[in-house]
Amino acid sequence: MARTAPPAAPPPPPGPPARGSLSLHRAYLRSPLGLLRLGQLALGAAFWVTVAAHKYEGAAHFALFAAVLVWLLTLALFGLSLLGRWALVPWLGSRWLLTNLVHDLALGVGLYAAATGIMGYKAGRKSYCNLPGYSQHCLYSAYLGASVCGGIAACLYLFSGLYCLSRRCRDQRDII
Repeated sequence: MARTAPPAAPPPPPGPPARGSLSLHRAYLRSPLGLLRLGQLALGAAFWVTVAAHKYEGAAHFALFAAVLVWLLTLALFGLSLLGRWALVPWLGSRWLLTNLVHDLALGVGLYAAATGIMGYKAGRKSYCNLPGYSQHCLYSAYLGASVCGGIAACLYLFSGLYCLSRRCRDQRDII
């Protein structure tokens, strides 16, 4: 009786595609969206550093949480876009323009508008300590500075969201 060979093992699954070296996606950095992201990161950092560096209480905790959350997500979007590696993000990578659009309009504008309102309200409540002759520590200028930075950041998120929306309406699927 002849022996039969065992069935051949299936071939191994293909490995991940070879990744080239990391390089900056300079076209993104020069695009309107890249420049808006740099402004958002700078003003967002100014907002939360201003709030965190001073005594805060009550609703300012939410404002600080919202600002840091949006700032970290913006940093991630900026980093992936700058390196051109958004395709590595599961499910969202194929919808990168839509991901940026939702991030800008829902999270960026929404949370920064709320945080700006909170800090503006707190600045208004502390406006008495801005009078000459007041000797106690005054948080008015810190709250006012944070609300101005938050308001400008919310406008930048609105502009970048409208930019992504206009690209989407013109059937363009890329962020540049």
